[in-house]
Amino acid sequence: MINSLYGKSILNLTELTKEEFLSIIELAVAIKAKPEAYRGVLAGKILAMIFEKNSTRTRVSFEAGIIQLGGQAIILDSKSTQMGRGEPIKDTANVMSSYVDAIMIRTFSDKMVAELAAEASIPVINGLTDDHHPCQILADFQTIYEQKGKLAGLKLTYIGDGNNMAHSFLIGGSLVGMDVTIATPKGYEPKAEYVALAKKNAQLSGSNIELLTDPEQAAKNADVLVTDVWASMGDESEQKEREAIFKSFQVNNRLAVQAKKDYLFLHCLPAHRGEEVAADIIDGTHSEIYQEAANRLHAQKALLVKVMTNL
Repeated sequence: MINSLYGKSILNLTELTKEEFLSIIELAVAIKAKPEAYRGVLAGKILAMIFEKNSTRTRVSFEAGIIQLGGQAIILDSKSTQMGRGEPIKDTANVMSSYVDAIMIRTFSDKMVAELAAEASIPVINGLTDDHHPCQILADFQTIYEQKGKLAGLKLTYIGDGNNMAHSFLIGGSLVGMDVTIATPKGYEPKAEYVALAKKNAQLSGSNIELLTDPEQAAKNADVLVTDVWASMGDESEQKEREAIFKSFQVNNRLAVQAKKDYLFLHCLPAHRGEEVAADIIDGTHSEIYQEAANRLHAQKALLVKVMTNL
């Protein structure tokens, strides 16, 4: 079978067909089951990793992943490169393309990442931007698949800020036929363009997209409950204001009782126990946050194999 993702940039999941998305999940599961079978598949390959935003799971999963696959990573802080001094993205992209085999970037601006991908002749992977977190969604959906045995037909409810995680759940869920409900306070909804895109996908996949402002209503019959911090990177100055606005959107037992009895709880981490999620939920029997975090490694390895080789 021809790998249609070879040489392709992954910026926000819209580049993927349903079959391509699922092929990454399937490969991630296979790599997790038999990691020794994939050692050396990226021998001689180099991944440049550019960071403007702090990172734990993204950095370690990508760096450990490419090393385990036989390649190497070069870690770049944008402040210590010419990018930090205003070098045109075009120049950076073209030069980097002659040095390394792929670029993973974790930054603020989606526009900048899109320009980097357009100018580069190698794959560019969005490790996180203000509007998207595609790599996290791959790990989350791998975890859901492992726990539930399927993706299509499930109901995922995301409760909290309509941020990059909400956008990525909308796009990914609608792509694979998963019902996605987003519950946010008024004024904090996901961006309309991503809601419209998800609804368009849902018409093809047979899923349902719903936006609500009542978190308990949103949680009804959910197979998966997800939340994220109320103030994402860049919004820290609004922390106190958001705590008051989002108070009723905490995922706790009062809310979780609305979900199915075997619901799965996920959080991309880092988490603020006692804020967006109660400690007895995130540390309880329904939570699989550590399996989810561990799957970042396997999902990122699968993504690297897909875009950097013709396997």
